[in-house]
Amino acid sequence: MWLRLRQIALIVADADTVAADLNAVFGIEVAYIDEHLPPVYGLQNRLLPVGTQFIEVCSPVRENTAGGRYLERRGGDGGYMVICQADDHAPRKARVEELGIRVVAARDTETACLMQLHPQDTGGSFLEIDWHVGADDLIPGWSHAIRGPWQDFIRTGRVRSIVAAEIQSPEPEKLAARWSEIIQDPVTSDAAGNPTIKLQNASLRFVAATDGRPEGLGGIDLAATDAESARTAARARGLLREDGVIVIGGMRIRLV
Repeated sequence: MWLRLRQIALIVADADTVAADLNAVFGIEVAYIDEHLPPVYGLQNRLLPVGTQFIEVCSPVRENTAGGRYLERRGGDGGYMVICQADDHAPRKARVEELGIRVVAARDTETACLMQLHPQDTGGSFLEIDWHVGADDLIPGWSHAIRGPWQDFIRTGRVRSIVAAEIQSPEPEKLAARWSEIIQDPVTSDAAGNPTIKLQNASLRFVAATDGRPEGLGGIDLAATDAESARTAARARGLLREDGVIVIGGMRIRLV
């Protein structure tokens, strides 16, 4: 069985501002706005392709929503969901049932399956495991997540893919072990000694929470094609730290 990182979702106060920062720094563009998000979510979104993966920027459109409460708990803009693509959904569902993990959203059709897990049961952040027909296509359809000619909006002049998600916790080793139990891939260590789970196309890195914020999705790594231009643009917008990390939407973004 394989698992790939397909999408990273952020929850922010102002989706348009964050999408504009992502565009200005990385050259990626909004390809889709889902006008049909279920009203129960109370969210709006912007999806920006990074190669054939996505950064989704969500923000609440009314009070007292789950997304809004999550935004408050994490103390401002930040990471929201790690969304993965599986080659076979049935074993993933069986594993989740075996572990007694609550599913907060699910959908099953002949061409796509969705399973969003409760963050209190996974720890770290929302973890979503999906399946979609045609995942091995050069340009996958992803019609369950994004519709319309989104492929026309792929821009790889500065970045070409998402290669890591960074999840922070007071107990990163314990959290990594829990995610490993769920997705059934082993925990290894990166060069800095952080517990890491390697997916087929990316890594999940678990680090100590040292920024004063609670447990959650704290950052991503992007494979750069023109890191210098991205950092120059980030510096001009006041988004570049002295250590070279770019901070947008409450996320630490490293170029590799």
